[in-house]
Amino acid sequence: MKRAVVLLSGGLDSTTCLAIARDAGYECHCLSFDYGQRQRHELERAAHIAQTLGAASHRIVRIDLGSVGGSALTDPSIDVPKDRPVEAGSSTPPITYVPARNTVFLAVALGLAEVLGAEAIYVGVNARDFSGYPDCRPEFLEAFSALAKVATVAGQEGKAPRIEAPLLHLGKAEIIRWGLRLGVDYSITLSCYDPIGDAACGRCDACLLRKKGFREAGVADPTRYA
Repeated sequence: MKRAVVLLSGGLDSTTCLAIARDAGYECHCLSFDYGQRQRHELERAAHIAQTLGAASHRIVRIDLGSVGGSALTDPSIDVPKDRPVEAGSSTPPITYVPARNTVFLAVALGLAEVLGAEAIYVGVNARDFSGYPDCRPEFLEAFSALAKVATVAGQEGKAPRIEAPLLHLGKAEIIRWGLRLGVDYSITLSCYDPIGDAACGRCDACLLRKKGFREAGVADPTRYA
């Protein structure tokens, strides 16, 4: 069976990506990161999602991006923005941007893909309904794909894994509809930047975009909000 590495955060987009990769016939090897994030629930959700959706394996890799600082997701002294107007595709990254996060994540995924002989790396980045992160843009993925071709033995042999970003140009409602067609249970996912216990805060950018997506998709939002 052909293999794929799937970056899995435990959120809505990455879970949908895992379902898409499985539907495309891939044996999926999920990769999550303990990168110094303030909230730990996403790792628990990711492990549960990988098992529920039939991943062949799930690894959690520790990387201390918290020591770099500069983000509300890793630095407890920086407040997570709440109740702010969310403009999809904003050109100004908010303080929840984690510097170089997707670059580091994809680099590790690239190494795992080479070890496994995986044909593809699936990542749930989105350039429409997102908060303005520069590493969620097509230009970033194109640049990393070029890097993969020169940075690995597989690339030198013309077999560099493809960077698959099936959600890149979709709105959140379209993503939700696609996932529902594939049988994704979104109640087991967590998108929140600042959860309260096991419940989503309902007020951060991620929660507001998620609420908007379910509303525009015309389906009930199964998320438990505080």
